[in-house]
Amino acid sequence: MSKLLSIRTYGDPILREPSRPVEAVTPEIRTLVEDMFHTMKASQGIGLAAQQIGRTEAVCVVEIPEDYDYDEETGERLNPDTPLRLTLINPEIVEASSRKCGVEEGCLSFPGITGNVDRPWAIVVNHLDLDGQPRATRLQGLLARAVQHEMDHLAGDLFIDRFSHVKKLAVRSKLKRLEEETISQMALT
Repeated sequence: MSKLLSIRTYGDPILREPSRPVEAVTPEIRTLVEDMFHTMKASQGIGLAAQQIGRTEAVCVVEIPEDYDYDEETGERLNPDTPLRLTLINPEIVEASSRKCGVEEGCLSFPGITGNVDRPWAIVVNHLDLDGQPRATRLQGLLARAVQHEMDHLAGDLFIDRFSHVKKLAVRSKLKRLEEETISQMALT
């Protein structure tokens, strides 16, 4: 039975902590992954990294609806040979397209805050799967974007770091408020 985990919000120092590699894919790691998927879905997200639930393992999960995996021009699937529910353990981007795409992103750790972020349209990620097997996975579109967003978390980077200077100024008061709320909540626990 999966557990619903608490999502850490901006102001919690763990969001800035780089992850540590997973030495072996154990039953504990598999349980963590299932709990992360459960938490992500309950929060209506499409991705979640370990730091967002207070852990530092190099683990992230992503799942996008099939409706979001189509090329608008051709109507074809962008990632036809890739499951849309991905577990990435010790992920590393080994290739990124020169083609970039700017899209409005949100984050479960930043409720109510969104901003345009430029990212490569396509990537290749080396990672371990849930069986501990090495994989090289080629991703495009939203699936590639979601994986890059979660991998930023694993590096201790946040999507707000990629905002333009003007956007950072525009959300400054919201960020300050969220940080104060987070620190207040942490003091109560």
